[in-house]
Amino acid sequence: MTGEKVTPAAGGLTATLAARAVSLRYAQLPEEVRTVAQDCLVDWLGCALGALGEPVSQIVAEVALEEGGHGQATVIGRAEPATLMQAALINGAVSHALDYDDVNLTVPGHMSVAILPALLALAEQRNAGAAEFLAAFVSGYETACRVGALVEPAHYANGFHATATIGSLGAAVACAHLLGLDAEQTAHALGVAATQASGLKAMFGTMAKPLHAGLAAQAGLRAASLAQKGFVSRADVLECPQGFAQVHGSDFHPEAALAQPPGGFHLLGNLFKFHAACYSTHSTIEAIMALREQHGLHAASVRGIHVLAGEGCRICNIQQPATAMEAKFSLRATAAFAVLGMPTHDLDCWSRVAEPEVVSMLNRVHIELVPGMSLSESVVTVTLEDGRALRQAFDCGIPMADKSAQSARVRSKFAALAEPVLGIARLDSVLAALAQLEQAGGIAALARTLRVRLAQV
Repeated sequence: MTGEKVTPAAGGLTATLAARAVSLRYAQLPEEVRTVAQDCLVDWLGCALGALGEPVSQIVAEVALEEGGHGQATVIGRAEPATLMQAALINGAVSHALDYDDVNLTVPGHMSVAILPALLALAEQRNAGAAEFLAAFVSGYETACRVGALVEPAHYANGFHATATIGSLGAAVACAHLLGLDAEQTAHALGVAATQASGLKAMFGTMAKPLHAGLAAQAGLRAASLAQKGFVSRADVLECPQGFAQVHGSDFHPEAALAQPPGGFHLLGNLFKFHAACYSTHSTIEAIMALREQHGLHAASVRGIHVLAGEGCRICNIQQPATAMEAKFSLRATAAFAVLGMPTHDLDCWSRVAEPEVVSMLNRVHIELVPGMSLSESVVTVTLEDGRALRQAFDCGIPMADKSAQSARVRSKFAALAEPVLGIARLDSVLAALAQLEQAGGIAALARTLRVRLAQV
């Protein structure tokens, strides 16, 4: 820590970030920021729809709904509404179940799955407009990234899953924004969220990881709801002694938290996944795909594969994955899939990890983790039976510059995930609701298209 407490403005860092958050307005957002925000919603929804049949999705929903309560908000893929807190929990866990959702490396974590489930439930209940909804999302997202800049890399290196911890703070700010709370109330909401913030990276590859997203959404919504009623917590929770920053790691960078990101918004650094696995495996996949294309690489000609990645990639270094969920967190498995030309964007791909051909190739993969490389970098060397060594580096941490092309790719991914679950007719109705999001009643109309009983699930 550089100090126990910092006061970048009157009231301290927490107050400063809260004031910034509540002042954000939709009219101030550049067009490309609005575009990315809508892409986040589309991508999040596709990931949730695609995961409705996952065991973790069904278990979390069953346990939450057994509580009963007043129907206030949509549970995706179910006809009956649930309470706000239940909907946030269920939809959050569902949307992270495939580990196919977007990411921001400033945190580093998945902010959409922590923020959007809470925000959608609240917006539906309040019949909020799309402009209010999107402004609230950006407000929460930006605050979460600023907290990430404050406490990383130690926070993540210590074993905290930032989606769970920092994500709950982002959800709290987003909901506070939608509720119209002032800066002081928002600071108290941050305090309530921070005292609930938990989530361990040790859970990667298990059902507990997607549960983290649901718990973060629920904690953030609860925090803002309490603050609205006058609940008081520490209004300096980020910087105070034994507060969020000090307890969660040794790094404390207020100047980074307050700095302007490229383009003025952290949201422009959002990264969308086009392989259904941990984002830190994507550069390895892309590097091998490039070698296949450039050299006509065939699995039969491969003697060995060496993957060089950052030491932080231990999160995705399960050596002998036995399940689809474990395969998503295994550089060895993802390298094997890529060499074999298997479709890593396809959800069914990951359950094939125990097939003899995959196991044989996996056993030819050696992973070396080194300091100094980021979570998004990879250098792959493929040694062929004839003695040649093919080398390819890749960094998946660079967002697409062409936002129109990015939007098109996100919508294509959405359709691929949603159509098998919804069918063509229902898919068209959801797409129409998304296209008309900024019209009056857009959020409620979107939620209603999701409140259906799906026979396939």
